[in-house]
Amino acid sequence: MREHRGVSREELKHSAVVTVTVLMVLGLVAAWSVLIPGVMVWDNIVVAVIGSLRLTGPVAAAFAAWVAVRKRRATRGERTIRQALKAPLAILAVVVGSFGATVLVLTLRAVLSEQAGRLLPSGLAMGAAGLTLYVVLGWMLGWAVPYAITPMLAGMATYALFTWIVEGSGWADRLAPAPPEPYDLFQGLSDGAFLDQTIWLLGISAALLLGWAAAVTRQPLALAAAMLAVLTAGTGVARLLSEPDALASAQKIVYSCQEWPITVCVHPGMRGGLTELGSAFTGIAARLSGTPAAFQRVEQRSRLTAGAEDAARGVIPIHVDDLDTGYADRAAAEFVERLSRPCTEPVSAGYRAIVAAWLRGEPLPAGPLVEHQNASAWFSGLSEEQRREWLRMFYADFANCRLSVNHFGGPAYAPRPSPTPLMPVPLMPASPGGMPSSAR
Repeated sequence: MREHRGVSREELKHSAVVTVTVLMVLGLVAAWSVLIPGVMVWDNIVVAVIGSLRLTGPVAAAFAAWVAVRKRRATRGERTIRQALKAPLAILAVVVGSFGATVLVLTLRAVLSEQAGRLLPSGLAMGAAGLTLYVVLGWMLGWAVPYAITPMLAGMATYALFTWIVEGSGWADRLAPAPPEPYDLFQGLSDGAFLDQTIWLLGISAALLLGWAAAVTRQPLALAAAMLAVLTAGTGVARLLSEPDALASAQKIVYSCQEWPITVCVHPGMRGGLTELGSAFTGIAARLSGTPAAFQRVEQRSRLTAGAEDAARGVIPIHVDDLDTGYADRAAAEFVERLSRPCTEPVSAGYRAIVAAWLRGEPLPAGPLVEHQNASAWFSGLSEEQRREWLRMFYADFANCRLSVNHFGGPAYAPRPSPTPLMPVPLMPASPGGMPSSAR
């Protein structure tokens, strides 16, 4: 068996095949976990493949460290720059090739269904550049600490480092090879930001690798190239940090709509949810008919702008994060929750819960208190039309959490000769977390 610098060619080939297979499988699993369920938009694919680096990156770093440890033990004498860079560049080819295979599989899946938007090549380039940095860091750790445990430590160290950077606050998270956070369908991914991040990642990777080559070969040319790479990395950082946040401004969205029986409009990447959302909100619209909260049109909005929606009369904004099981019920429950102010007293909250459950189309809760049980039984005995008439009479009391036992069969429900006109009660704005801000 022919030896190559202390590592057999057959061993290198076998390790490369195993690494490509592991990285591809792990990349697909990790990307699949990042994909937003049911969303058909190219940005979703880009964010998923970049997000997969959180797991594939440490594995690539561990592989690079393993090869570096073997090469360091077998290296004797002086070497040229070409000889020094041959092994790490070969590792890069293997790792980036596995990344390309993962992208290809996800792209083929996406092509089979109609995707909204367009694929950003700069986002894919940034993902490949991020893997390059993982490999370079792993190689340098393996060369500096040539022990058997080093590959595992390299994987753990790179995972911890970039997790800490991404989850931290400030500007540093924009430099890490990770998808932008928070990610929202209504916010455009920045092609320019991805390009600047690619320049930074490739620049710092080249600077580290060439600096290592200059140290082991003692060649001034490698050192000069490393200095140029540092300048390139600095340019990328300056451009990246000088630009506004990639998610700062919302894109103009052309909605996909279902016009009957009410108009429901969503992001084109979520058009698969129109039927279920229409079914959920049609019943709510019928029950709210004749009240200040009546509506005829439903529009999906960005959760990042929650609390600042400027909806026209008869139009309600909703938030749909994904099309996973129960998405329509979750959107309907969140909207109904915003119809009234939170109740601070348990008794009032129980009466409010009865009406809210009816609006959502759910079974009426009995509650632990006798008055709530009696109110639920009384409300259950009304016909659907009687309930709607009841809500028209007492909507202001419901919205302001003033319901009491008198509203459920008591004197307050007696026919009124000339009921006081209802004043419009605005919807409570939702906070970015999805619940009314006053409920927090």
